[in-house]
Amino acid sequence: MSPHSPRRSRARSRSGGPRVRALIALAVPAAALGIALTTPVRLGLDLRGGTQIVLETRSTPTVVADAEATDRTVEVLRGRIDALGVAEPTIVRSGDHRVVVELPGVQDPKKAADVLGRTAQLTVHPVLGPAEEAGKPRPGERVLPDESGRPLRLESAALTGQDVEGADARFDQQGGAGWHVTVDFEDAGGGRWARVTGEAACHPAGDDRRRVAVVLDDKIVSSPQVDPSVACGAGISGGSTQITGSFDAAEARDLALLVEGGALPVPVETVEQRTIGATLGDEAISAGTWAAVIGTALTALFIVVVYRLMGALAAVALLCYGLLSYAALAAIGATLTLPGLAGFVLAIGMAVDANVLVFERAREEQAARSRPSTRSALTAGFRSAFSAIADSNITTLIAAALLFFLASGPVKGFGVTLGIGVLASMVSALVITRVLTEFAASRPSVSRRPRVTGIASTGPVRDALLRRDPALMRRPRRWLAASGIVLVLAGSGVVARGLDFGIEFTGGRLIEYSTATEVDPERARTALADAGFPRAVVQSSGDHGLTVRTEELTDDEAAAVTKAVGALGGETEKVRDELIGPSLGEELRRDALIALGLALGAQLLYLAARFRLLFGTAAVGALAHDVVVLVGVFAWLGKPVDGVFLAALLTVIGYSVNDSVVLFDRVRELLGKDRGTPFARLTDRAILQTLPRTVNTGTGAVLILAALAVLAEGSLTDFALALLIGVVVGTYSSVFTAAPLAVALHDRATGPRAPRRAGRGDPAAKERGAPRPRRQEVS
Repeated sequence: MSPHSPRRSRARSRSGGPRVRALIALAVPAAALGIALTTPVRLGLDLRGGTQIVLETRSTPTVVADAEATDRTVEVLRGRIDALGVAEPTIVRSGDHRVVVELPGVQDPKKAADVLGRTAQLTVHPVLGPAEEAGKPRPGERVLPDESGRPLRLESAALTGQDVEGADARFDQQGGAGWHVTVDFEDAGGGRWARVTGEAACHPAGDDRRRVAVVLDDKIVSSPQVDPSVACGAGISGGSTQITGSFDAAEARDLALLVEGGALPVPVETVEQRTIGATLGDEAISAGTWAAVIGTALTALFIVVVYRLMGALAAVALLCYGLLSYAALAAIGATLTLPGLAGFVLAIGMAVDANVLVFERAREEQAARSRPSTRSALTAGFRSAFSAIADSNITTLIAAALLFFLASGPVKGFGVTLGIGVLASMVSALVITRVLTEFAASRPSVSRRPRVTGIASTGPVRDALLRRDPALMRRPRRWLAASGIVLVLAGSGVVARGLDFGIEFTGGRLIEYSTATEVDPERARTALADAGFPRAVVQSSGDHGLTVRTEELTDDEAAAVTKAVGALGGETEKVRDELIGPSLGEELRRDALIALGLALGAQLLYLAARFRLLFGTAAVGALAHDVVVLVGVFAWLGKPVDGVFLAALLTVIGYSVNDSVVLFDRVRELLGKDRGTPFARLTDRAILQTLPRTVNTGTGAVLILAALAVLAEGSLTDFALALLIGVVVGTYSSVFTAAPLAVALHDRATGPRAPRRAGRGDPAAKERGAPRPRRQEVS
């Protein structure tokens, strides 16, 4: 064995990492490009329109189809639509008996209507015998034909759909039964299932009374004999059964979806189905798109100006990030709305954060002269920044996962988009940016001109701050008092003016018109805005049809709407005029709040495990501060709190936590190196060292948001304004709320400490070059 073989082995292992990263950096964007070119992204109701299905509830002998029953029907339908994979639908109650469902980009509207319209009432019955032998059924009994068409007399239901815990479509390869649906009962239902099968097992094999009938919507879908191995009275344990039949894969999955989602409280009938237009006009979409393009270009230009060559390469990586996110949305069939598009563009601005973290750490390594080359400084920068990047992204992924699994509707869709953005950001920053920058830094032409890289010096702002070394956390309670004043001023807006909830939360009025001539929805929006209804949602509906959805109207206001539409369409007939319920119903709001609360709790636990409990508490405290301030400012401005605002609020929550995590990651690092310096002084240093990253990341996001706020129109302007407020407040709170709160909690836990004498025990004083105080003597 050659004495140099271990060295060669280590060299090969070191070179293996860059090669793997280079292959990933080439393969992943190439695959994403292929998906993006071949798979279109499904556009939402606001961008393209979709299919509208109107369902009408029907009373039964036992249940009246009133407004309450229709509201419960809406929630069951929402679960079915989520299970169908349709994102960003609109579901509202119209009047007391109708449900209006709007589905974007549905490939098979007839199938969607069939699935939504099925009652899916599941019951399990003991079989009493053939119907022809028993004559007329007794009260409580029923007669239904089995799978072969032979009528059976059934006892009253022993189990119902309320006893079902879950249902799953499966394929039996060994037994040859094909596709079937496995139904799992909850604990109490499992006991009743064992009792029913135990009683049936007391009858001889071949007897109809040994059968158990599974009925779905008044039709026997399965009526198997209890296996001879089951003893009389023992029954089948395990609490599960199978629904068998001549199912294909799609039918089995749809049946499992219906059984697991639960039965509709009352039957529904599809009374109307048609195509509807987009809720936003072409001008609004064009303005939003141009604003996004300009904002992205400004962000890329800013990064290039600050970090020069490395910034230009980071801009290329950000384009790859956009491609990865778009391809992922297309691959999973997500629905892209205009707020989603704006959030997607904003995510590009926020994805700058990971690159900025790396470049700032590389600047520190270069300035400390501990790294002889730009390449080695970059490598050290990636290594040092990894923990902050990982922790900030993991906290966001925790929130995204809980929103996806526990929430529903648009909040669930936001969890999907957020999770995709985080994963794509990590691939972009840690793989693509690293491959590009390390390759460029190893070029001789770049090595001879280190200043062109943009990381050769720490920058004038950081240098000035470190020279002055301000003791920001000397009196943390003053900063907390200032944050408290801001909190009270903003929160008083909610008390003084209240929140102006949008149609999604409150419901309103839906008026449908048939006009003599076709009306351009964009002209109708402008006319209604001039008439005093700027929030009216206008859609084309079929031929010469127009639907207007507004907040609750008086009769005079409704007449003004009709007059504005009639002025554009000539002779106008009012086809429908009904009150509608909220599209973000009570159950959806409750699920969203539960998911959000659990997400914050999970983030707190993660930060407590990774850092300290006081860091997690401080980060969540700053987050609560940001939420209250944003809601309060919108209350003072009289802006609507609607679905668009909800998306902006969730984005701000993720942004705020990221800022705090980056700061506390640096505090943790400094604590590991220096245990003797007071906690407040270490926090000061962490703030000063991470401030360039905070400012540069915030500036990248603000440039995009400012472009959206100035150039976009309608609800997108309010969306951009909410995010702009959130970014500014989040940047402030990470430094002047989270940090002083952590210091105050630390001082409370450890007790007050006497200040060190400058020049002897305070390393920070030595760094500042403070003169040693004279010794005083008493004569």
